[in-house]
Amino acid sequence: MIALKIILIILAVIFVLFLLSLLIYFFNLDMKFAAAMTPVMNRYYDWQKHKREKKGKK
Repeated sequence: MIALKIILIILAVIFVLFLLSLLIYFFNLDMKFAAAMTPVMNRYYDWQKHKREKKGKK
């Protein structure tokens, strides 16, 4: 009986993750997130580049 409950819980979790992946695919949320993160990552990259150049001049 307990094994059946565990299997049903695992199947429910897999089903929910599958629906979540369909939702992400349908609304193209992965690329929207990547587009939103581009300015943040560019600022970080520029900051690291400036830090490396400053360190190299010493």
